[in-house]
Amino acid sequence: MKVQFLKRNIFKRIFGISATSKPINPDCWAYSDGKLIIDLKRTPELEKPWGAIRLEGGNLTERLLVVVAEDKKYYVFKNRCTHMGHRRLDPVPGLNTVQCCSVNKSTYDFEGKKVYGPAPEPIITYPVSIEGDKLISIINN
Repeated sequence: MKVQFLKRNIFKRIFGISATSKPINPDCWAYSDGKLIIDLKRTPELEKPWGAIRLEGGNLTERLLVVVAEDKKYYVFKNRCTHMGHRRLDPVPGLNTVQCCSVNKSTYDFEGKKVYGPAPEPIITYPVSIEGDKLISIINN
């Protein structure tokens, strides 16, 4: 598998600043009883391949990263690198990978397996289904 590094300045890597933003419309998603629902009509960030949003706060028990791939398939990840623990992930455009925002650039495929870097474990992925205009994912804690 090809590994490509996201271009970011060293300041962002040292401090672990994610390139992925929170949704423009904060009301586009809801989480309750282990079920994440995203209204895709209200989430323009997920309309094009390699679009992504990070979800955090509210009543979520963990931070999440949602990515749409080139084939329009959606992925939901626990947004936490297994190397540093507190570092976030960002999608790598053009590849089916996500990469840690730190200096070590641990990289994972869309199944959560490590493909590069010092991370000791895979990342957690969650199942996704689409029902109409809603993305639904069950978040197991």
